[in-house]
Amino acid sequence: MSDASQSETRAAFLERLAQVARQEQFLSVLSREEAAERFRAAVPHAALPAEPVPLAEALGRVLARDVASPIDVPPFDRSLVDGFAVRAADTEGAREGSPARLVLNGEILACGTAPALAVLPGTATPIATGGVIPRGADAVVMVEATETVGGAAEPAIEIARAATPGQFVGYAGADMALGETVLRRGVRVTAREIGMLAACGLSEVPVVRQPRVAVLSTGDELVAPGEPLKPAGIYDSNGAIVAASVAENGGVALPGGIVPDDEARLAEAISRSLEEADLVVLSGGTSKGAGDVSHHILSRLGAPGILVHGVALKPGKPLCLAAVGDRAIVVLPGFPTSAMFTFHEFVVPLVRALAGLPPREETSVEARVPQRLASELGRMEFVMASLARDGAGDGLVALPLPKGSGSVTAFSQADGFFPVPANRAGLEAGEAVTVTRLGAGVRPPDLTIVGSHCLGLDRIVGILAERGLRARTVWVGSAGGLAALKRGECDLAAMHLLDPASGRYNAPFLAPGMTLAPGWRRMQGVVFRAGDARFEGRAPEDAVTALAEEPDAVMVNRNTGSGTRLLVDGLLKGARPAGYWNQPRSHNAVAAAVAQGRADWGVAIESVARAYGLGFLPLTEEHYDLAYRTDRAQEPALAAFLALLAEPETRHALTELGFAPGEAA
Repeated sequence: MSDASQSETRAAFLERLAQVARQEQFLSVLSREEAAERFRAAVPHAALPAEPVPLAEALGRVLARDVASPIDVPPFDRSLVDGFAVRAADTEGAREGSPARLVLNGEILACGTAPALAVLPGTATPIATGGVIPRGADAVVMVEATETVGGAAEPAIEIARAATPGQFVGYAGADMALGETVLRRGVRVTAREIGMLAACGLSEVPVVRQPRVAVLSTGDELVAPGEPLKPAGIYDSNGAIVAASVAENGGVALPGGIVPDDEARLAEAISRSLEEADLVVLSGGTSKGAGDVSHHILSRLGAPGILVHGVALKPGKPLCLAAVGDRAIVVLPGFPTSAMFTFHEFVVPLVRALAGLPPREETSVEARVPQRLASELGRMEFVMASLARDGAGDGLVALPLPKGSGSVTAFSQADGFFPVPANRAGLEAGEAVTVTRLGAGVRPPDLTIVGSHCLGLDRIVGILAERGLRARTVWVGSAGGLAALKRGECDLAAMHLLDPASGRYNAPFLAPGMTLAPGWRRMQGVVFRAGDARFEGRAPEDAVTALAEEPDAVMVNRNTGSGTRLLVDGLLKGARPAGYWNQPRSHNAVAAAVAQGRADWGVAIESVARAYGLGFLPLTEEHYDLAYRTDRAQEPALAAFLALLAEPETRHALTELGFAPGEAA
């Protein structure tokens, strides 16, 4: 080598040595809180835009909007057992030695068979599990509880035990009602949600676009797994770990491979990644050594540039956070432990936010059972439960879900499950349980609302979710919601109970220490099939009075304890028309029975009548309000909900749904 060449080589070495000696310091070391605040201020931590995907491709994706059922599920009243559809009144007094005898109608209602014959007094129709309840019937008797008699000439059955109205009947919309919000935005779609969406007949789903995350590893020492390990080399584990963690948290990893410690090549790789991805994550090259060139590149890519270079964490101090426009670039420390610690602290929240997912949650929590829970001795029972704050302290209560085994929604509404051992006949009130998480996890909602369902409340909860507050709604009826509030199991009770003595809604039912929040008004009235001359143009009271004693005019009632049932009983004035004991639990089920011809009239709210194309005779403006404990009014989530009720946006949304906001009675 010539003297000149040796001189150039030595000069290059001395320059390199000078770079090592300089060891450029971090721009400014911030606390974890300061770093996170600066990062969030510069980079939007919000869900990406929606995109439609086929149902078959929705697994693992996040719903971008609330999903309302376009149909009732089930779409008709159906039998829950194999047996016979009967009129419960025909079985009154039946007992051993003196059975009720019913003549069989000439059709068998298998699944998928539409009834052609009505169940008239003294008759019964054979029906399979899932079969449509025929007109006139209000109960099903299990085949095991009957004896066939009469022979081929006049087949009949004998029943030795009286049936109760509604026995073994699954009402239309009992699982999901037409227009009911069945899945809310932000829900991660699992096999359970796929089943719900399919049951609704939906073939396409609006989901949040998955964030694309470019993953680069930097360092001359790195070797890709599977390649021969060179001297002084190490396998790149960070790239694989980061890519897997991105996918685990709802993103799509775009592997960029290994980039050597060459400033030009790294700058090119970062620029290319910014064109393809929503977020770029590098590991290595963030410290103060001579080969760590990432922060040089980031400082000149564009505003706002480097946001954080150095965080007061151990491990994780060399973390570098930057942004170009609103796209983040995160340079993780090279050591795997430091890289993953900082990734989960700073990157995971951003990826999950972009994907529309909630923060990461624990896999299980301790909670208590608020009421005694009975269970079958000798069988281990897994109880699906939602979580709520304990009104008596700062713990959690596990609320068993009220829907049964035929429900598609029970799994979706559950935060998790807990077991009741086989050698226990149940759990006592206050007993501790361990709730195992399901799906989105077990973090309790910000707000728990229990009571009567309303589309207006669905809309308000949706607006609340847009503001970052998560509410859980459990539909058990007005009286059930009020009872849950008294026990401290919820923040709000949704109710529309009329006090016949005073003519006032809701307020007379409040216990001391409760306050009524003004809700909105829903017009209740008699619903009937359009064109029915028995109702068209008549006053509802006159029409009902005229038909109360006609056996061919079949009504559909509501369940005891509901606000509508009180209104119906007041309208009937003691009468018990045909169909009185047919008592579904929702406005939708009433409308479905009338629309499908299984009943001629019932009482429901106007918005539901419109949805089913029914005629409507207005009765009264019902008050739908929300009750809460007075001493909890200043709690942040409850205060936000109460303030939202009075906002113009809320009033406009309710008006669009056909409701009239108003003051509490």
